[in-house]
Order: sequence, then C-alpha cells, then structure tokens
Amino acid sequence: MTLIPCYNRGCGKDFDPENNAEDSCRYHPGVPYFHDAYKGWSCCKKKSVDFTEFLNIKGCEVSKHSNQKPSEPEKPKQEIVIEEPAPMPSSVTKLALKRVDFNSPLTLIKPNVAPALKQTIDNFEPGAETKFSAIDSSAIPVGTVCKNGGCGAVYQSAESDRSICCYHPGSPIFHEGMKFWSCCQKRTTDFAAFLNQKGCSEGQHKWIQSKEDTDAVQCRYDWHQTATNVVIAIYAKSYHYAKSFVKVNPIRLDVSLIFPLQNDAAFTLNLELRGVIDVERTAVQFLGTKVEIKLVKAEPGSWAKLDFPRAVQQELIEQQETKKEETKTDTDSDVDLDDIEAMNAVTIKDI
Repeated sequence: MTLIPCYNRGCGKDFDPENNAEDSCRYHPGVPYFHDAYKGWSCCKKKSVDFTEFLNIKGCEVSKHSNQKPSEPEKPKQEIVIEEPAPMPSSVTKLALKRVDFNSPLTLIKPNVAPALKQTIDNFEPGAETKFSAIDSSAIPVGTVCKNGGCGAVYQSAESDRSICCYHPGSPIFHEGMKFWSCCQKRTTDFAAFLNQKGCSEGQHKWIQSKEDTDAVQCRYDWHQTATNVVIAIYAKSYHYAKSFVKVNPIRLDVSLIFPLQNDAAFTLNLELRGVIDVERTAVQFLGTKVEIKLVKAEPGSWAKLDFPRAVQQELIEQQETKKEETKTDTDSDVDLDDIEAMNAVTIKDI
C-alpha cells in the first residue's frame, strides 16, 4: 500500500488512493489569511492569534482526499507608484552617513498614543491579569497537539512521549508573499508546502505550554520601504503605552512592549539597521492593534534587508580578532587591516 500526500488545504494527511471515501478528508476550501495579529481561513469564521492554534483549526468541509495542488488565487495587479527622492536636508552631511557604534546612546522617541489604546490600559484593573495555572502533566487530554512549532503530533497515550518531535524552534515569517521559518530559511510561496515543511530540529514533544513560554510574548512584525522612509509595523494588542518604549540611534532600533493583561510579559526587538537613519525625524504611533515606527533614511536609496543579524556579526568579529592574534607574531604576513576589512565587507554583503 502506497500512501500519497493530500493537498487539500488544512488536511495535511497521507492517504491510500484505493481507500478514499467521500468523507475521508476534512479540509478548508478557502485560503488562509493573515490580518493584523489574526490568522484564519476565508471559508469559515474561525481565527486565532496563535499560529499553532491556527494550524489546528479543523476543516469546515469534507470530501475525498486529493493529490492535486489547489490553484493559487490570482493576486490583484498593483499600480506601481514611483516616489521621487526627497531633497537631502542641508543638515545631513557625508559625516552623518558614517556608521556609529551599535552601543551608542539611544534616543527615546515620544509616541503618539491612540485614544482607544489609552482607554483600554487606563481602565485595566490589576486583579484582572491572566493567570497561568499549572496543569498536571500526568493528565494530558487525548488529542492535545504538540506546542512545538511545525510538529503537529497529537497526544494519544504515554507512548506518544517516546516518539521524536521534529519541529521548528524559530517563528513563522510571512513577508512579501514568501512563507518560511526563521530557524531554517527554507522559503516558499505555497502555503500548503509551508505547512508540510519538515522541522529542522529534533527534541521532545511539548504537550503543555510552560510558564516560561508566557514570560516572553511573540509578536509578528513586518516592514516596507520607499526611497526615503522605512516603516515597521509590530502587531500587538493591549500593551502598556506608558511602560513600553521605542529607542533609536542612527543604526539601531530598540523596542520593548509590556503586556499588563499577561502579568507584564514583554516583547523585545533589538535590531542593527542596514542603513543609517535621521534620529530626529523618527515617528512612532501606539495604535490599538499595532505599533507603527517610521524611520527616515539619512540617504535616499533601497535597503536589501531591514537589519544585520547580530549573532552572525558577533561571530565575524570574533573570527577577525582571532585572525589578528594569529598574525601578530608573523611580521612577514601578507594580511593587513585593509585585507581584513575587505573580507568583512564581502561577508556582510552575503548575509
């Protein structure tokens, strides 16, 4: 018996073509949509802010399994608007474009707070926090789905703990039509292929959400740019407008959002920006469903990406320091500082 994968959206099962009844498959005839912090299906009203819960939403229709990939909906044609670069401010000179140190002093940006968000937080009662009660791990309900991203295994009995959990330790990212996990960077435009993407790490199943997982909030964020600006949107609700902050220096963005309804759990974002920005012209809006950050480029142009990965950069610095130590005792070495800087420039370009 040969099993083949079913391509009906939301099914994700393998099936036997010779044993395929009219009610074998439960699937979603619609398409997935992602709006603000919500994730759902166009064919039914079920939606969720949690990606794992979204993946586990049961299909709203039944039929036979199918090994034919559903056609992707046509994207509406968008009119291309070319924005002419704004004239460079006289205060911006060539010296201003030099990258400062990442740890240079940060400037706190005063946000424009939406009245709806302010009213929600001001009316919050300290005794109304969400309580994360402990669950007896010996009494896991049958049918519980593994909380590790991309796993999808279902708890049936104690034997389920003995199977290997193949999961993605990163977070799902949806940007400019591409769908991928931050941990393995395998990209696709097909949502079914993304859902069926095998995990890049192996470990133990997580049937119960631990309290440590609730101490840090995972918020989805996206960005777009014009020739002169970069706009970053962080999708979040019910964050404390007075305890949260956005700070910047010419090459760094530091964000902290505090959620009082989740026992002051926090979301943090700390990026080294690809380009140089004009700090004084940075604008921040605290809205009911998101934080919008507008960065003004110090020099008009296009950024290949939003940021440099800090972990990769630190490794490059350490490698360069090791290289310098190895060449200190070799007075005839052909490697000088210019060579090291050239190597660094090539490596940074490849990130």
